Amino acid sequence: MSKMMQAAQIHEYGGPDMLKMGEVEVPQPNTGEVLVRIVYAAVIPLDFKLRNGWVQDVFPVTFPYIPGFYASGHIEAVGPDVTAFKPGDRVFGNVKGGYAEYAVASANELVHMPASLSFEDAATIKAGAEAAWKALFTEGELEPGQTVLIHAAAGGVGQFAVQLAKWKGATVIGTASTANLDFVKSLGADHVIDYTTTRFEEVVPRVDLIVDSVGGDTEIRSWSVLKRGGMLVSLTQPPSAEAAKEHGVTAKFNTKFPTPEDSVTIAGLIADGTLKTSIDASFPLNQAKNALEKSETRHGRGRILLHVSSS
Repeated sequence: MSKMMQAAQIHEYGGPDMLKMGEVEVPQPNTGEVLVRIVYAAVIPLDFKLRNGWVQDVFPVTFPYIPGFYASGHIEAVGPDVTAFKPGDRVFGNVKGGYAEYAVASANELVHMPASLSFEDAATIKAGAEAAWKALFTEGELEPGQTVLIHAAAGGVGQFAVQLAKWKGATVIGTASTANLDFVKSLGADHVIDYTTTRFEEVVPRVDLIVDSVGGDTEIRSWSVLKRGGMLVSLTQPPSAEAAKEHGVTAKFNTKFPTPEDSVTIAGLIADGTLKTSIDASFPLNQAKNALEKSETRHGRGRILLHVSSS
């Protein structure tokens, strides 16, 4: 008899009510895969964009599907030809359907957790810290002594970007709302601009790199504060190639990804306290709908997680 599990499923595109809880069969790992018992799953903006049907051309799905790309948990079982993991190992990384008690993952997309790293913190790595690493270093090629402007510096990605840029030896300027100014300063930012009262382009000196997780008008206004030869890395949309050429800068979006070695480095930095994580909210699995609704408001500080099982 097949083993069953609780999972959140989406049966058609639409709003929050499209997500329904129910029982489904526990998936089985194939060659090169493992089965993970999920402890925490990350709730990210891509999840509600996918549910709404906004990115179906880029991320086509077969209904019904279980949301969730990133999680932490224990190895429950390993498929054929998997030697890097064994049942009981603590791991984090990419999974296929993290809004569930169990999920299958490719073994080469998981990372062993350091002993001192919590499952809660581990679930934030792929969802926030790794995205920040990619924007700053994999794409942005940030070097010690350079200056970086980080938009939405209190957000799930921005807070890691501030800390990683300081760790690298850069001068960091962040934008944030009034309520988050002190928080961003506490992360190590050299200067913080209240975007609700000040237009950043009127006060920011020319910078080497801009990390933009806002897009739209913020991107348009950002070009003028880049040095000639500087770089803008967008986390929301392909940036304007025409604007980049006009200003003599480089613009990038999702062309490279961090390596497994980068993930190990990030995990170590969190485990030893160099990087601090901030959890905005944690919901039980049966409140996945509420977690997605909170994510969709786009207001918060830090990551939103689903707490699926005990560690």
